[in-house]
Amino acid sequence: MPCFNQLDGLCYLNGNWIDVRDAHAHVMDHALHYASSVFEGERAYNGHIFKLTEHNARLRRSAEILDFEIQESVAELDDIARTLIKKNNFSTCYVRPVAWRGSPETMSISANGCPTQIALITFELPNYFKPHVLEKGVRLQTAKWKRPSPETAPHDAKAAGLYMIASLSKQKAEQQGFDDCLMYDYRGYVAESSTSNFFMVRDGEIHTSIADCFLDGLTRQTVIKLAKGLGYTLHERRIMPEELATADEMFLTGTAVEVMGIGQLDEKTYEVGPITKKLRKAYLEMAHSGMTSDTCAA
Repeated sequence: MPCFNQLDGLCYLNGNWIDVRDAHAHVMDHALHYASSVFEGERAYNGHIFKLTEHNARLRRSAEILDFEIQESVAELDDIARTLIKKNNFSTCYVRPVAWRGSPETMSISANGCPTQIALITFELPNYFKPHVLEKGVRLQTAKWKRPSPETAPHDAKAAGLYMIASLSKQKAEQQGFDDCLMYDYRGYVAESSTSNFFMVRDGEIHTSIADCFLDGLTRQTVIKLAKGLGYTLHERRIMPEELATADEMFLTGTAVEVMGIGQLDEKTYEVGPITKKLRKAYLEMAHSGMTSDTCAA
C-alpha cells in the first residue's frame, strides 16, 4: 500500500470532489493545534459499507459533543460515502470521514468562529494484521496510560484528542515487539486496546468491559447482539486485571480488526478458541452479506 500522500483517486472536501492529492488542511487550523476533530472508520464489503448510517450518525453526534456542527445530514453523508467508493471503483475498502475546526480569525484555544471542515477519503484496505496473526492471535502489552474519567474527557465522542494516549501506548508496544496494547481505565479495571473493544471467554460465557469511560464501538454492539443470538451468556461488567489469567479466550472487536483473537498478553499466551472463531465467522458473514439485522442463527 502506498503512503497516503501518494494515493490516487477522488475525495470529498467541503462540498467538492477533488483529487485526493490536492486535499489539504491549513497549518493554522484549530484542530491541528487543539485537537478539535472527530472522525469515523467505515468498511465496505462487496460494495456495501457496513453500518454506514450508524457510523455517520455517530460522526455528527461526536461533532455535537465537541460543540460544532456538520452541515451535511446523515442521509447526505451516506450518499457521499456511497458515491465516493463508486467514483474510485472500489468494492472492498475503508472509508474515513473526518470533520474538524478550521482556521480562526485570531489564535485562540477557543473554537468560536472557526469554520467546520469535512472530508471523506477511501482506500483499499489489506488485512489489518498478517495471516499468521489471525491464526495465532494478536500479542498485547499492558499499557502504562489509562483511559480517563468521563468527567475529564468526552469519551462518548470519536474525537482525535482521545487517541493520543492510545497512539503512545501502541507505539510503545510495537517497539517492544507486540502488536498492540491493552489499556486499563482510571479505576484500574480492564478497558480496551488502543482502538478496539475487549472481550474474554471463561467457562463458555463471554465477558466484556462496561463502556463507561471509552467508546462503545459499533462492532462491539454488533458482536454482543450476535453472541446473544447464538445463545451465549454475555456479561457486561467490571473486569479486574487479575481475572485475565483465568480466561479461556480473549478477543478484540473493531471496524478494522473485525473480531480478532488475542494470543498473548505480556508474558502469558492464549489460544484463539472456538467461540472467538465462531463469532468472527458470524460477523464476517453478516458484513459481507450486507445484512442490517444484528441477529444470527446458531
